[in-house]
Amino acid sequence: MTDDQLLRYSRHILLDDIGIEGQERILAAHAVIIGAGGLGSPAALYLGAAGVGQITVIDDDTVDLTNLQRQIAHTSERVGSSKVESIRAAVHAINPEVRVTTLQQRADAALLDQLLPEASIVLDCCDNYRTRHLVNAACVRHRTPLVAAAALRFDGQLMVIDPRDPESPCYACVFPPEASFEEEQCATMGVFAPVVGTLGSLQAAEALKLLAGCGQPATRRLVMFDSRRLDWSTMQVAKMSNCPVCSNHM
Repeated sequence: MTDDQLLRYSRHILLDDIGIEGQERILAAHAVIIGAGGLGSPAALYLGAAGVGQITVIDDDTVDLTNLQRQIAHTSERVGSSKVESIRAAVHAINPEVRVTTLQQRADAALLDQLLPEASIVLDCCDNYRTRHLVNAACVRHRTPLVAAAALRFDGQLMVIDPRDPESPCYACVFPPEASFEEEQCATMGVFAPVVGTLGSLQAAEALKLLAGCGQPATRRLVMFDSRRLDWSTMQVAKMSNCPVCSNHM
């Protein structure tokens, strides 16, 4: 670690649970972020600020004026530009040392199979139920830790999946992929801006804990947030023995 890095990351290094070794693990890590919107914005900014060595951001959308109410990595000047390039500019404004790879496309199985063998962790910041299951299945296949979150209206939820842990349930253990699900979008239902900031920041926190090897990750739990009442609740979740996704990867 250089003198500049020792200074930049000194507040992490001062933490006994992280120290120099933990920060070096963060610097050597590769995080893949699916989605560059409300959740992906704070997640990418905090991972970049913390010094994650390589960040790959995947999103096929462009910045719209309606995004600016909550998607804090984007600016008025970048309306009309790709969200992934806007994220790259925002991260580099904080920490130019981070290698940010941008992919302006939708995540599919082929792309994830290409990226995940090289990835240290995946953050699912998308707003699509089908994509969440696709990402979960790819992470199970490649035994890559996954931090998944979702937010709508005043509510949010977070789940950490670690396929390296034989007792860790996957996303499909809790939300069956074959279930009938009516997709609800914030474009029609609305979303309270700080909710995505809160959940995206928590995704970054859980990812950094896993990368640095500190703390207790939120595996085997579904964490739910109600911002109307400032209420947090946690539901214990168990691995399904007949899960169609992870039962064959035990």
